[in-house]
Amino acid sequence: MKVVEIRKKSTAELATESTKLREEIAELRRRLAMGEMQNVRQIRAKRKDLARVLTVLSEALVKEAR
Repeated sequence: MKVVEIRKKSTAELATESTKLREEIAELRRRLAMGEMQNVRQIRAKRKDLARVLTVLSEALVKEAR
């Protein structure tokens, strides 16, 4: 997910996106522990997407607070 796409979303959409990404990361970790997953780089990619979403979300919340 690109930052440009993330910045177009509202704060409510970003909050739901972060929740969705957290659930996906938990599912990927569960699958890794069970030995069902071959590509472990997916976890890293999802974590980076989550970090991007949370960064843009915090920036948006700071803007709204002003």
